[in-house]
Amino acid sequence: MRLIRSKQLTGWFFGVMAFLFMVAPLQAQAAPLTERVTEYGTVIGLETANETLAWLGIPFAQPPVGDLRWAAPADPMPWSAPLQTDTFPDACMQNGTLYGPGANNQYDETIGTTLGTPLGAEDCLYLNIWRPATTEQDLPVLFFIHGGSSISGYTADPIYDGAALASSANAVVVTVQYRLGIFGFLDLPALKDGATPEEASGNFALLDLIAALEFVRDNIGAFGGSPDNVTIMGQSAGGILTWELLVSPLSEGLFHRAVPLSAGLAQEGYSATTLIASAETARAAAEELLYRRLVADGIAPDLDSAGEAAAAQTDLAGYLRGQDAAVLLETWRSASNRASGIIPDGLVVPAHPLQAVRDGLYHRVPLLVGYTAEESKLFLGVQAGEDGFILPSQSELFALIYAYDPDAPTLTVEDILKPDYLPVGRFFTGWNSVNSLAMQAAIYPMRDEVLAAVSTHQSDVWAYQFDWAQEPTPWDVVYGAAHGFDLPFLFGSFQPSLLSNMAFSTANAPGRLALSEAMMTSLASFMHAGDPNHAGLGTEWSAWPTQLIFDATLTEAVIYAQAPDEE
Repeated sequence: MRLIRSKQLTGWFFGVMAFLFMVAPLQAQAAPLTERVTEYGTVIGLETANETLAWLGIPFAQPPVGDLRWAAPADPMPWSAPLQTDTFPDACMQNGTLYGPGANNQYDETIGTTLGTPLGAEDCLYLNIWRPATTEQDLPVLFFIHGGSSISGYTADPIYDGAALASSANAVVVTVQYRLGIFGFLDLPALKDGATPEEASGNFALLDLIAALEFVRDNIGAFGGSPDNVTIMGQSAGGILTWELLVSPLSEGLFHRAVPLSAGLAQEGYSATTLIASAETARAAAEELLYRRLVADGIAPDLDSAGEAAAAQTDLAGYLRGQDAAVLLETWRSASNRASGIIPDGLVVPAHPLQAVRDGLYHRVPLLVGYTAEESKLFLGVQAGEDGFILPSQSELFALIYAYDPDAPTLTVEDILKPDYLPVGRFFTGWNSVNSLAMQAAIYPMRDEVLAAVSTHQSDVWAYQFDWAQEPTPWDVVYGAAHGFDLPFLFGSFQPSLLSNMAFSTANAPGRLALSEAMMTSLASFMHAGDPNHAGLGTEWSAWPTQLIFDATLTEAVIYAQAPDEE
């Protein structure tokens, strides 16, 4: 081998070093500010509002299609080229509701024309990340699970935009999607052959969330988050799933604080905010879905003989996995048993979740629990049309809200509520009385039971009640402090949405923004230190059974403690 003489080597060395010193800054400048490296590949996000960075649509699992439909989530396939993560993922398969996702996976007028229509995609297991546009590391992480009765919801909903909260809380905010309805919860023997015990549970949605939490544990450091300080938060169905993660043995060590909102754990009871079917009900619902497909495809002549027809099939799992997702959704809508929620299988979820908490068999982490003062008004109000409490149909209600100008209200309470519930203050049958009775019969017992259960094992449990009802007329009466109306205040997200269109006016901006700041700061304090108290509250937030009331006038926040006997 020819050797390079000393003088030549010296010149070569300094030449190479000079080149590297020139190139290195260029390379540093060329790397996008939002470039991050996960264990599966590089992602490139975008700069967003509130001086934050965002990564939208990061896959945490393979698309659950084909053989992966009704299977445990599989790790994503690695990618070689940088992945642009600057667009929200498609919503998971669902039927359209008043809150979306519409034809364009966003808040727009198509929501009103797609009500009840199959929307979204099965390829939907993605999460979104926001963080402040700083270099700070080891930030607390908020992992948010959306609601929607376990059958609807999507992370592109404007209310869930994490930019303002990430900036205000100096934290990393994660929102996650999970399989919904019959794709997320299905207990059918035909799907259990060759399945793992976890898959056999039928709780695919919960397995999705556990996989997403594992992705966060292993990758959130690349985004400046601490895997040792993760707070899970969910509202409504997301709140139920938060409680279920608290009792699931499979989620141990994946989170360190929890914020379940407007949800409970009572099985087969109380209200729509429990959404936990018995194992028998879940099995019957799955079988009815199968039988109706067999009849529709001519394999069975009628439902009465569908069981025999099913027993004669050699590959029912393949048959169902080959069905079009939209067709399956339409079939489920026509079923008499439409149970679709947590299945207490005894492995992924305890057979009796509330009893598990009573027995201390749950992850004892600091808890911040929230409810609204008029939860029931949303549950009662969404039953639009002839069989419901409000006058318009769903499409008519959407049109009224979509065209509504909160700064120039023209509607009246009589335009929305049926005469049977007017005047609203009438004892027993008035709209406000109906809500009060529903709260007393359903929401308060659900809240009190689960909080009594956890309070026997830990003292770091705080609760709030959201009382804000400063919407312009008629929504201050029709909905008031209804289910879910606290979410924009916690996220600091008042951008256009169905809720913003009817609730947030110029007149109520000073008070609601002050209230939102106080609520976000409490959430930030809880995420950082495990305690929601901070000086801006103006009062001491004591542990349950005392609760903090979050309210506001048009111009300022009104926050005070409420003892149990004052409710």
